[in-house]
Amino acid sequence: MPAHDTRLPLSRRGFLLASTGAAAALALAPAPAHAGARRPFGRYGSPAARLTPQTLYVDPKGRGDHTTVKDAVTAATGSGWTLVLAPGTYRETVAVDVTRTEATWIGASEDPRDVVIVYDNAAGTPKPGGGTYGTTGSATTTVQADGFTARWITFANDWLRADHPDITGTQAVAIKVQGDRSAFHHCRFLGHQDTLYADSIALTSFARQYFSHCYAEGDVDFVFGRATAVYENCHFRTLNRTDLAGAPYGFVFAPSTAGANPRGYLVTRSHVSSEAPDAFYKLARPWVPSSDTTARPSLVVRDTWLGPGIDAAAPYTNMSDTFPWQNQRFAEYRDTGPGARITVPENRPQLTAEQAESATRAAYLGDWKPWQGEC
Repeated sequence: MPAHDTRLPLSRRGFLLASTGAAAALALAPAPAHAGARRPFGRYGSPAARLTPQTLYVDPKGRGDHTTVKDAVTAATGSGWTLVLAPGTYRETVAVDVTRTEATWIGASEDPRDVVIVYDNAAGTPKPGGGTYGTTGSATTTVQADGFTARWITFANDWLRADHPDITGTQAVAIKVQGDRSAFHHCRFLGHQDTLYADSIALTSFARQYFSHCYAEGDVDFVFGRATAVYENCHFRTLNRTDLAGAPYGFVFAPSTAGANPRGYLVTRSHVSSEAPDAFYKLARPWVPSSDTTARPSLVVRDTWLGPGIDAAAPYTNMSDTFPWQNQRFAEYRDTGPGARITVPENRPQLTAEQAESATRAAYLGDWKPWQGEC
Protein backbone atom coordinates (compact mmCIF):
# COMPACT_ATOMS: atom_id res chain seq x y z
CA MET A 1 0.00 0.00 0.00
CA PRO A 2 1.26 3.53 -0.66
CA ALA A 3 2.66 5.46 2.25
CA HIS A 4 0.83 8.67 3.09
CA ASP A 5 3.09 10.43 5.58
CA THR A 6 2.69 14.05 4.55
CA ARG A 7 0.21 16.25 2.80
CA LEU A 8 1.79 19.23 1.12
CA PRO A 9 -0.24 22.36 0.25
CA LEU A 10 -0.69 21.43 -3.40
CA SER A 11 -3.84 20.33 -5.17
CA ARG A 12 -3.99 16.71 -6.20
CA ARG A 13 -3.75 17.87 -9.79
CA GLY A 14 -0.51 19.67 -8.91
CA PHE A 15 1.00 16.43 -7.72
CA LEU A 16 0.60 14.97 -11.19
CA LEU A 17 3.15 17.52 -12.39
CA ALA A 18 5.29 17.60 -9.26
CA SER A 19 8.30 15.49 -8.45
CA THR A 20 7.81 11.76 -8.22
CA GLY A 21 8.41 11.80 -4.47
CA ALA A 22 5.80 14.48 -3.84
CA ALA A 23 3.34 12.83 -6.18
CA ALA A 24 3.68 9.55 -4.36
CA ALA A 25 2.59 11.29 -1.17
CA LEU A 26 -0.85 11.60 -2.75
CA ALA A 27 -0.66 8.27 -4.57
CA LEU A 28 -1.02 10.04 -7.91
CA ALA A 29 2.50 9.71 -9.23
CA PRO A 30 3.01 9.81 -13.00
CA ALA A 31 3.31 6.43 -14.65
CA PRO A 32 6.83 5.05 -14.16
CA ALA A 33 9.16 4.61 -17.11
CA HIS A 34 8.83 0.83 -16.98
CA ALA A 35 5.10 1.06 -17.71
CA GLY A 36 5.24 -0.16 -21.27
CA ALA A 37 6.93 2.23 -23.70
CA ARG A 38 7.01 -0.45 -26.40
CA ARG A 39 4.19 -2.66 -25.15
CA PRO A 40 1.63 -0.29 -23.62
CA PHE A 41 -0.98 -3.06 -23.32
CA GLY A 42 1.24 -5.64 -21.66
CA ARG A 43 -0.01 -9.21 -22.03
CA TYR A 44 -3.42 -8.07 -23.22
CA GLY A 45 -2.69 -7.80 -26.93
CA SER A 46 -2.99 -4.66 -29.07
CA PRO A 47 -5.13 -3.31 -31.92
CA ALA A 48 -2.96 -5.38 -34.26
CA ALA A 49 -3.34 -8.52 -32.12
CA ARG A 50 -6.77 -8.10 -30.56
CA LEU A 51 -7.63 -10.61 -27.85
CA THR A 52 -11.28 -10.72 -28.91
CA PRO A 53 -13.43 -8.77 -31.36
CA GLN A 54 -14.96 -7.02 -28.35
CA THR A 55 -11.66 -5.79 -26.89
CA LEU A 56 -10.82 -2.09 -27.25
CA TYR A 57 -7.46 -0.53 -26.44
CA VAL A 58 -7.12 2.90 -24.84
CA ASP A 59 -3.88 4.86 -24.77
CA PRO A 60 -3.47 8.62 -24.25
CA LYS A 61 -0.42 8.53 -26.54
CA GLY A 62 -2.44 7.30 -29.51
CA ARG A 63 -1.25 3.69 -29.73
CA GLY A 64 -4.70 2.22 -29.18
CA ASP A 65 -8.18 2.41 -30.62
CA HIS A 66 -8.99 5.48 -28.52
CA THR A 67 -7.12 8.09 -26.51
CA THR A 68 -9.83 8.56 -23.85
CA VAL A 69 -11.85 6.14 -21.76
CA LYS A 70 -15.01 8.09 -22.54
CA ASP A 71 -14.59 7.58 -26.28
CA ALA A 72 -13.97 3.87 -25.80
CA VAL A 73 -17.11 3.52 -23.67
CA THR A 74 -19.11 5.36 -26.34
CA ALA A 75 -17.84 2.91 -28.96
CA ALA A 76 -18.54 -0.14 -26.81
CA THR A 77 -22.29 -0.35 -27.30
CA GLY A 78 -24.15 -3.31 -25.92
CA SER A 79 -22.85 -6.08 -23.68
CA GLY A 80 -19.58 -7.87 -23.07
CA TRP A 81 -16.89 -5.34 -24.01
CA THR A 82 -13.38 -5.28 -22.54
CA LEU A 83 -11.36 -2.06 -22.31
CA VAL A 84 -7.60 -2.41 -21.87
CA LEU A 85 -6.13 0.83 -20.52
CA ALA A 86 -2.49 1.69 -21.15
CA PRO A 87 -0.56 3.49 -18.41
CA GLY A 88 -1.39 7.16 -18.16
CA THR A 89 -3.52 9.78 -16.47
CA TYR A 90 -6.98 10.06 -17.99
CA ARG A 91 -8.38 13.46 -16.92
CA GLU A 92 -12.02 13.07 -17.81
CA THR A 93 -15.44 12.06 -16.53
CA VAL A 94 -16.80 8.71 -17.65
CA ALA A 95 -20.26 7.13 -17.43
CA VAL A 96 -21.23 3.52 -18.13
CA ASP A 97 -25.01 3.47 -18.64
CA VAL A 98 -27.36 0.58 -17.92
CA THR A 99 -27.17 -0.77 -21.50
CA ARG A 100 -23.43 -1.46 -21.39
CA THR A 101 -23.59 -4.62 -19.29
CA GLU A 102 -20.86 -7.19 -18.51
CA ALA A 103 -18.06 -4.72 -19.19
CA THR A 104 -14.49 -5.29 -18.02
CA TRP A 105 -11.80 -2.62 -17.62
CA ILE A 106 -8.19 -3.73 -17.20
CA GLY A 107 -5.17 -1.65 -16.25
CA ALA A 108 -2.66 -3.12 -18.69
CA SER A 109 0.42 -2.84 -16.46
CA GLU A 110 -1.35 -4.70 -13.62
CA ASP A 111 -0.32 -1.91 -11.22
CA PRO A 112 -3.16 0.48 -10.30
CA ARG A 113 -0.70 3.34 -9.79
CA ASP A 114 -0.06 3.40 -13.53
CA VAL A 115 -3.64 3.94 -14.74
CA VAL A 116 -5.48 6.89 -13.17
CA ILE A 117 -8.94 8.15 -14.13
CA VAL A 118 -9.34 11.52 -12.41
CA TYR A 119 -11.34 14.73 -12.47
CA ASP A 120 -12.12 17.57 -10.07
CA ASN A 121 -15.84 18.30 -9.79
CA ALA A 122 -17.45 18.74 -6.38
CA ALA A 123 -21.10 18.88 -5.38
CA GLY A 124 -20.91 22.67 -5.22
CA THR A 125 -18.98 23.17 -8.47
CA PRO A 126 -20.99 25.41 -10.83
CA LYS A 127 -22.24 23.67 -13.98
CA PRO A 128 -21.75 25.38 -17.34
CA GLY A 129 -25.52 25.56 -17.89
CA GLY A 130 -26.34 26.78 -14.39
CA GLY A 131 -26.74 25.18 -11.00
CA THR A 132 -24.22 22.87 -9.40
CA TYR A 133 -23.27 19.22 -9.94
CA GLY A 134 -24.51 17.82 -6.64
CA THR A 135 -22.98 14.75 -5.04
CA THR A 136 -23.96 12.29 -7.79
CA GLY A 137 -22.97 14.68 -10.57
CA SER A 138 -19.53 15.22 -9.03
CA ALA A 139 -18.45 11.63 -9.76
CA THR A 140 -15.40 11.20 -11.95
CA THR A 141 -16.66 7.75 -12.97
CA THR A 142 -20.25 6.49 -12.83
CA VAL A 143 -21.15 2.84 -13.41
CA GLN A 144 -24.84 1.99 -13.73
CA ALA A 145 -24.60 -1.23 -15.75
CA ASP A 146 -24.76 -4.70 -14.23
CA GLY A 147 -21.80 -7.07 -14.42
CA PHE A 148 -19.01 -4.46 -14.38
CA THR A 149 -15.49 -5.58 -13.45
CA ALA A 150 -12.36 -3.43 -13.00
CA ARG A 151 -8.81 -4.54 -12.28
CA TRP A 152 -5.66 -2.52 -11.49
CA ILE A 153 -7.15 0.96 -11.98
CA THR A 154 -7.13 4.11 -9.83
CA PHE A 155 -10.37 6.08 -9.68
CA ALA A 156 -9.79 9.56 -8.24
CA ASN A 157 -11.31 12.96 -7.60
CA ASP A 158 -8.62 15.59 -6.95
CA TRP A 159 -10.90 18.45 -5.86
CA LEU A 160 -9.66 20.04 -2.64
CA ARG A 161 -11.46 22.26 -0.14
CA ALA A 162 -8.42 24.52 0.25
CA ASP A 163 -8.52 25.40 -3.45
CA HIS A 164 -12.19 26.45 -3.31
CA PRO A 165 -13.00 28.22 -0.02
CA ASP A 166 -16.13 29.71 -1.63
CA ILE A 167 -17.73 26.28 -2.24
CA THR A 168 -19.66 24.68 0.61
CA GLY A 169 -20.78 21.54 -1.25
CA THR A 170 -17.52 19.68 -0.66
CA GLN A 171 -18.61 16.17 -1.61
CA ALA A 172 -16.35 15.04 -4.47
CA VAL A 173 -16.96 11.47 -5.64
CA ALA A 174 -14.23 9.41 -7.32
CA ILE A 175 -16.63 6.69 -8.45
CA LYS A 176 -20.34 5.98 -8.08
CA VAL A 177 -21.24 2.32 -8.60
CA GLN A 178 -24.91 1.38 -8.97
CA GLY A 179 -24.95 -1.88 -10.92
CA ASP A 180 -25.49 -5.39 -9.59
CA ARG A 181 -22.51 -7.76 -9.72
CA SER A 182 -19.92 -4.97 -9.78
CA ALA A 183 -16.43 -6.21 -8.88
CA PHE A 184 -13.21 -4.30 -8.27
CA HIS A 185 -9.90 -6.12 -7.83
CA HIS A 186 -6.65 -4.37 -6.89
CA CYS A 187 -8.13 -0.92 -7.51
CA ARG A 188 -7.59 2.38 -5.70
CA PHE A 189 -10.17 5.04 -4.83
CA LEU A 190 -8.70 8.45 -3.99
CA GLY A 191 -10.55 11.48 -2.73
CA HIS A 192 -11.57 13.34 0.40
CA GLN A 193 -15.32 13.53 1.09
CA ASP A 194 -17.55 10.82 -0.43
CA THR A 195 -14.75 9.07 -2.32
CA LEU A 196 -16.37 5.68 -3.01
CA TYR A 197 -20.13 5.74 -3.57
CA ALA A 198 -21.25 2.09 -3.44
CA ASP A 199 -24.93 2.45 -4.23
CA SER A 200 -27.77 0.96 -6.28
CA ILE A 201 -29.78 2.10 -9.28
CA ALA A 202 -33.04 2.33 -7.30
CA LEU A 203 -34.31 2.04 -3.75
CA THR A 204 -35.79 -1.39 -4.43
CA SER A 205 -32.65 -2.67 -6.17
CA PHE A 206 -30.26 -4.56 -3.89
CA ALA A 207 -27.10 -4.19 -5.96
CA ARG A 208 -24.28 -6.56 -5.00
CA GLN A 209 -20.72 -5.29 -5.14
CA TYR A 210 -17.35 -6.81 -4.28
CA PHE A 211 -14.07 -5.04 -3.56
CA SER A 212 -10.99 -7.23 -3.22
CA HIS A 213 -7.47 -6.07 -2.36
CA CYS A 214 -8.50 -2.46 -2.90
CA TYR A 215 -7.33 0.79 -1.33
CA ALA A 216 -9.64 3.72 -0.44
CA GLU A 217 -8.73 7.00 1.19
CA GLY A 218 -10.63 10.06 2.34
CA ASP A 219 -12.04 11.90 5.32
CA VAL A 220 -15.83 12.45 5.50
CA ASP A 221 -18.07 9.43 4.75
CA PHE A 222 -15.59 8.28 2.17
CA VAL A 223 -17.21 4.85 1.68
CA PHE A 224 -20.97 5.32 1.51
CA GLY A 225 -24.25 4.29 -0.14
CA ARG A 226 -26.94 1.61 -0.08
CA ALA A 227 -25.34 -1.28 -1.98
CA THR A 228 -24.90 -4.76 -0.61
CA ALA A 229 -21.11 -4.53 -0.66
CA VAL A 230 -18.32 -6.80 0.54
CA TYR A 231 -14.86 -5.31 1.15
CA GLU A 232 -12.33 -8.11 1.52
CA ASN A 233 -8.60 -7.66 2.13
CA CYS A 234 -8.96 -3.92 1.61
CA HIS A 235 -7.07 -0.97 3.09
CA PHE A 236 -8.90 2.15 4.21
CA ARG A 237 -6.80 5.23 4.97
CA THR A 238 -8.10 8.30 6.82
CA LEU A 239 -6.45 11.58 5.86
CA ASN A 240 -5.11 14.38 7.98
CA ARG A 241 -6.88 17.74 7.97
CA THR A 242 -5.60 21.24 8.68
CA ASP A 243 -8.97 22.99 8.32
CA LEU A 244 -10.42 21.62 11.57
CA ALA A 245 -9.31 22.41 15.11
CA GLY A 246 -10.38 19.16 16.70
CA ALA A 247 -11.97 15.74 16.38
CA PRO A 248 -13.74 14.22 14.65
CA TYR A 249 -12.05 14.77 11.33
CA GLY A 250 -14.42 12.40 9.60
CA PHE A 251 -15.98 8.96 9.21
CA VAL A 252 -14.86 5.93 7.22
CA PHE A 253 -18.23 4.35 6.42
CA ALA A 254 -21.70 5.84 5.94
CA PRO A 255 -24.04 3.09 4.72
CA SER A 256 -27.62 3.95 3.74
CA THR A 257 -28.99 0.41 3.45
CA ALA A 258 -32.67 0.14 2.57
CA GLY A 259 -34.77 -1.14 5.45
CA ALA A 260 -36.01 -4.05 3.31
CA ASN A 261 -32.46 -5.15 2.51
CA PRO A 262 -31.20 -7.73 5.03
CA ARG A 263 -27.56 -6.93 4.29
CA GLY A 264 -25.53 -3.77 3.73
CA TYR A 265 -21.76 -3.38 4.03
CA LEU A 266 -19.47 -6.20 5.12
CA VAL A 267 -15.82 -5.40 5.82
CA THR A 268 -13.71 -8.49 6.35
CA ARG A 269 -9.99 -9.23 6.77
CA SER A 270 -9.17 -5.60 6.09
CA HIS A 271 -7.07 -2.77 7.52
CA VAL A 272 -7.90 0.78 8.65
CA SER A 273 -4.98 3.17 9.06
CA SER A 274 -4.68 6.93 9.48
CA GLU A 275 -2.55 10.00 8.89
CA ALA A 276 -4.51 11.89 11.54
CA PRO A 277 -3.91 12.07 15.30
CA ASP A 278 -5.07 9.14 17.39
CA ALA A 279 -8.84 8.83 17.90
CA PHE A 280 -9.67 11.66 15.47
CA TYR A 281 -11.88 9.46 13.26
CA LYS A 282 -15.11 7.56 13.76
CA LEU A 283 -15.46 4.17 12.13
CA ALA A 284 -18.95 4.90 10.85
CA ARG A 285 -22.15 6.89 11.03
CA PRO A 286 -25.52 5.91 9.55
CA TRP A 287 -26.83 7.81 6.56
CA VAL A 288 -30.61 7.97 6.43
CA PRO A 289 -31.22 10.13 3.36
CA SER A 290 -34.22 12.42 3.07
CA SER A 291 -35.28 10.39 0.03
CA ASP A 292 -35.59 7.24 2.16
CA THR A 293 -36.32 7.86 5.81
CA THR A 294 -37.11 4.14 6.22
CA ALA A 295 -33.45 3.21 5.61
CA ARG A 296 -31.73 1.11 8.28
CA PRO A 297 -28.01 1.38 7.60
CA SER A 298 -26.17 -1.92 7.98
CA LEU A 299 -22.44 -2.39 8.58
CA VAL A 300 -20.47 -5.38 9.85
CA VAL A 301 -16.72 -5.02 10.39
CA ARG A 302 -15.07 -8.34 11.18
CA ASP A 303 -11.58 -9.82 11.42
CA THR A 304 -10.18 -6.38 10.60
CA TRP A 305 -7.31 -4.37 12.07
CA LEU A 306 -8.36 -0.91 13.26
CA GLY A 307 -5.52 1.53 13.80
CA PRO A 308 -5.19 4.19 16.50
CA GLY A 309 -6.85 6.80 14.28
CA ILE A 310 -10.23 5.25 15.15
CA ASP A 311 -11.89 6.46 18.36
CA ALA A 312 -12.08 3.17 20.26
CA ALA A 313 -14.26 4.54 23.05
CA ALA A 314 -16.92 5.92 20.69
CA PRO A 315 -16.36 4.59 17.13
CA TYR A 316 -19.91 5.40 15.96
CA THR A 317 -21.85 8.64 15.91
CA ASN A 318 -25.05 10.06 14.46
CA MET A 319 -25.41 11.87 11.18
CA SER A 320 -28.81 13.00 12.43
CA ASP A 321 -30.07 12.65 16.00
CA THR A 322 -33.43 11.69 14.52
CA PHE A 323 -31.84 8.41 13.44
CA PRO A 324 -29.44 7.33 16.21
CA TRP A 325 -26.78 4.83 15.29
CA GLN A 326 -27.94 2.53 18.10
CA ASN A 327 -31.18 1.93 16.16
CA GLN A 328 -29.32 0.84 13.03
CA ARG A 329 -27.53 -2.39 12.18
CA PHE A 330 -23.90 -1.86 13.20
CA ALA A 331 -21.77 -4.67 14.59
CA GLU A 332 -18.21 -5.98 14.83
CA TYR A 333 -16.60 -9.37 15.26
CA ARG A 334 -13.04 -10.35 16.22
CA ASP A 335 -11.49 -7.03 15.20
CA THR A 336 -7.99 -6.22 16.40
CA GLY A 337 -5.70 -3.23 16.81
CA PRO A 338 -5.78 -0.16 19.07
CA GLY A 339 -8.91 1.19 17.40
CA ALA A 340 -10.77 -2.03 18.21
CA ARG A 341 -10.27 -2.00 21.99
CA ILE A 342 -13.57 -2.44 23.79
CA THR A 343 -13.41 0.11 26.59
CA VAL A 344 -17.10 1.11 26.53
CA PRO A 345 -18.99 -2.10 25.64
CA GLU A 346 -22.29 -0.37 24.89
CA ASN A 347 -20.53 1.58 22.14
CA ARG A 348 -19.14 -1.54 20.43
CA PRO A 349 -21.95 -3.96 19.44
CA GLN A 350 -20.50 -7.41 18.77
CA LEU A 351 -21.82 -10.34 16.77
CA THR A 352 -22.14 -13.68 18.49
CA ALA A 353 -20.29 -16.61 16.95
CA GLU A 354 -23.62 -17.89 15.61
CA GLN A 355 -24.48 -14.53 14.04
CA ALA A 356 -21.01 -14.33 12.49
CA GLU A 357 -21.71 -17.51 10.51
CA SER A 358 -24.13 -15.42 8.41
CA ALA A 359 -21.73 -12.49 8.02
CA THR A 360 -19.74 -13.91 5.13
CA ARG A 361 -19.12 -12.96 1.52
CA ALA A 362 -21.15 -15.97 0.37
CA ALA A 363 -24.15 -14.98 2.48
CA TYR A 364 -24.01 -11.39 1.23
CA LEU A 365 -23.45 -12.14 -2.46
CA GLY A 366 -25.48 -15.33 -2.91
CA ASP A 367 -25.00 -17.18 -6.19
CA TRP A 368 -22.48 -14.60 -7.47
CA LYS A 369 -18.88 -15.60 -6.65
CA PRO A 370 -16.56 -12.85 -7.96
CA TRP A 371 -13.60 -14.11 -5.93
CA GLN A 372 -13.34 -17.17 -8.18
CA GLY A 373 -11.11 -17.10 -11.25
CA GLU A 374 -8.72 -14.26 -11.94
CA CYS A 375 -8.88 -11.63 -9.22
